[in-house]
Amino acid sequence: MYSPKLQHAARAVVNPADHPLLQDIDGAPNLVALFLKRADEKGDAPFLGHKTGGQWVTQSWRSAAEHVCLLAEALRAMGLEDGNRVALVSENRPEWCIADLAIMAAGGITVPTYTTNTRRDHAHILDNSGAQAVIVSNEKLLAPVVGAIGQTGLVEHVIGIDNLKRKQSGSFEYHDWAALLTGDAAAARAAVDARIAGITRDDTACLIYTSGTGGAPRGVMQHHGMILCNAAGAAEVLINDFGVKDERFLSFLPLSHAYEHTGGQYLPIGVGAEIFYSEGLEKLASNIEETRPTIMVVVPRLFEVLRTRIMKQVEKQGKVANFMMDSALKITEKSRGGKKRLRDRPLDFLVEKTLRPKIRAKFGGRIKAMVSGGAPLNPEVGNFFDAVGLTMLQGYGQTEAGPVISCNRPKVGLKMDTVGPPLRGVEVRIAEDGEILVRGELVMHGYWRNEAETARTLQGGWLHTGDIGHIDTKGRIVITDRKKDMIINDKGDNIAPQKVEGMLTLQPEIAQAMVSGDKRPYVVGLIVPDAEWALEWAHANGEKFDLKALQELPAFKNAVRAAVDRTNADLSVIEKVRQIAFADEAFSIENEEMTPSMKIRRHKIRERYQERVDGLYRG
Repeated sequence: MYSPKLQHAARAVVNPADHPLLQDIDGAPNLVALFLKRADEKGDAPFLGHKTGGQWVTQSWRSAAEHVCLLAEALRAMGLEDGNRVALVSENRPEWCIADLAIMAAGGITVPTYTTNTRRDHAHILDNSGAQAVIVSNEKLLAPVVGAIGQTGLVEHVIGIDNLKRKQSGSFEYHDWAALLTGDAAAARAAVDARIAGITRDDTACLIYTSGTGGAPRGVMQHHGMILCNAAGAAEVLINDFGVKDERFLSFLPLSHAYEHTGGQYLPIGVGAEIFYSEGLEKLASNIEETRPTIMVVVPRLFEVLRTRIMKQVEKQGKVANFMMDSALKITEKSRGGKKRLRDRPLDFLVEKTLRPKIRAKFGGRIKAMVSGGAPLNPEVGNFFDAVGLTMLQGYGQTEAGPVISCNRPKVGLKMDTVGPPLRGVEVRIAEDGEILVRGELVMHGYWRNEAETARTLQGGWLHTGDIGHIDTKGRIVITDRKKDMIINDKGDNIAPQKVEGMLTLQPEIAQAMVSGDKRPYVVGLIVPDAEWALEWAHANGEKFDLKALQELPAFKNAVRAAVDRTNADLSVIEKVRQIAFADEAFSIENEEMTPSMKIRRHKIRERYQERVDGLYRG
């Protein structure tokens, strides 16, 4: 079944015993113990930062540790027992981190949920997890939670982080967050120390529910060692390729997503870094400039948006700026991730002195690396950021693997069409059918209350990722596509839809796309036009800006068709998009056509537009 010659185990450059940070993470019996060790070392140094009243304020490691222990004892006083589940419904903020650690410190299991969840979503998770309590941040998020509680009838306690108005209910007891953070901090710490002495790396830390690109979310049982293994592997990349000093992470992706939970919370804790919380997408650009982070963990869609914004800003700055941008892109393309050619170095020096400093300043001026994960990154986007002087590392993984399996790293060679070598402590193997298999402490113990899916996904100690790929000569993983998403046309040819969609959305006319063609003679595309481009097109052509009305105009459709044809020029015959149709609106979290981690939900989009897509094959 397997190809032993394609097996690869990550090899550490740094011996764990030689670096105290890695030694601490490797030796930690659980996540709470690692955090408390760091808090004891860092004391009054700043740890968690957020913006309030227009100003950035921080909470120290010592203060955060006290709050964790006090909240843990309050949870025990409510009757929480070892192994009980507590749901956490909150936007990214300091209290999220404190609540997560406190639940574990109380012997419980955290059940993070997305702030975009509907009552139905919450009801599924509460019912499936059997959560006895819920921690919720504000009034808006409380409403669907209360509806779900009423539907399931399982939750006994609700804790409001903000001072919520709705404090009475016949089905649960309400508690104010602030009131729970009182008492003897020293006694609380002693109780927590005694309790966590019995928590091992094999014990379940949290249930991370997958975001459901293909159906109802499943609870992935992430154990303490799984997350610690991931944090150690990522820390080794930082230490060996960048060095670790005065690190600051800007947390933007939902902490209920495994990628941010591990990479944006426990990796910073592992290396003793500060964590600042973004105010959201609308203010992300200004937050980056203000907080000056050194590391950011982001999904590809955001990089695509940032690339588009930068390109538009440069276009408005005149011929010189555009010449510098074009030069930077050409130099990077010719170097192909290696050293700059001798003939290009004078021009590259000029770009380094003019264009790149301005763009780096927009990112705070201290960025060591931006790490892309959660979905495939189009190599052109990665090359763009490399060209403008920002180091981008593409990672690969899934919730069932902690979630990080591999990551590109400068010392191995940044090749944007790979996802780098496996992290330290991770073993990767390629099955006969091309599926990527993973083994190591980072692999989940299974899906919560779902033995059938667990048996299907975990076989012989190997996690079957569902991804197709291979390993190159430098030990880097190359992903071609999702096994279950692969389009197989009526002639038996395999087509990777994410590759085609990624190339389409690089065109300024196209904001989003989903291609289809399984068991069909050719590929077709469902297109969401870029709203800003459509506005400019309408003004230039004397039309009123009404996106639905514009889509009925032959000239508008031809303009979008031209963008598709430009993409087709770089695709093989079987990959070319032959026909297109427009979606009624953008794919979004609100209409359930995107996951909270900004991946399209193919099954939802197909349900809505199946007849329209089928029509592209008639006649």
